[in-house]
Amino acid sequence: MTFAPKVLSDDALKDLGLSQDDIVQAISKTILNKAAGRLRVTPKSVIQPGDGRYMMTTLATGEAPDLTVVKAVTVCPENPLRGLPSITGAIMVLDAQTGECLALMDAEWITGVRTAGLSAVAAGALADPNSRVMSFVGCGVQARSHLEMFAGLYPLTTIRAFGRGQANIDRLCKMAEDMGLQAEVAKTPEAALEGADIVVSSIPITYAGEPYLDARLMKPGSMAIITDACKPWIADGLNAFETIAVDDREQEESMPNPMVPPARITADLAEMLDQGVTLANGPRAFMFRGIAAGDYALAAGLWQAISEHSGSGK
Repeated sequence: MTFAPKVLSDDALKDLGLSQDDIVQAISKTILNKAAGRLRVTPKSVIQPGDGRYMMTTLATGEAPDLTVVKAVTVCPENPLRGLPSITGAIMVLDAQTGECLALMDAEWITGVRTAGLSAVAAGALADPNSRVMSFVGCGVQARSHLEMFAGLYPLTTIRAFGRGQANIDRLCKMAEDMGLQAEVAKTPEAALEGADIVVSSIPITYAGEPYLDARLMKPGSMAIITDACKPWIADGLNAFETIAVDDREQEESMPNPMVPPARITADLAEMLDQGVTLANGPRAFMFRGIAAGDYALAAGLWQAISEHSGSGK
């Protein structure tokens, strides 16, 4: 018998209606399952051909649900000029026992949502629960995903947008205004950082210019969410972060170019979820590259929702 996997577009995945709380809970549970040995993962693999593209894969297999999830994604900075999204790729969901491919999923939406979900898990330990001002350095897919996630979890009133692409700035500001938030365009990096409660930096991972974000400008108790390997952050200024978390300590320490010395890492997500974290008074940072557990949590959860939906006859 030939088995035909279900092919699911980004729109179909969005229509399943996972809430922000659903996403945070799914990722938190999966990270704890990994720590308990119920999920096995490999460190993400990365290839940078040198022409601005960034290619990566993740692999995870778990017991509950009994699935294997493989993701392959390419970040293509020139894609918007081609009328294509900058993040493209696919996710395979397989039966972990038989190896049968159950589903092929678009990767753009899941990648954005899982990244924002990982940030939200970290923010539960690091961010001021009364955060009202959120700044974005880089205003593309990741900025929009983080805005959608955090607007549902924090009492935001204002966003600031700083970036190089006017179309993305305009789109992010309109999205915020449609949510009833005040949207401001920051004219300088300094204006984006000063006084913000949460800062998200998500510039292209292949950025090769001079860094321009200085953590020493951030106020005490604020949080930086750094999704771009610290590319825009001034190295000397990183010492201002008194609490630094990563998504996975073992993965980060295995990287050829760690974002910070291992001794500066306060905790990773599993440690924060299991033990909590003692916060210093100064700014805090969540520096992360993305982990297979996040992709597994979203893809497996979506597949379960589809299976339950189909089984109900709806």
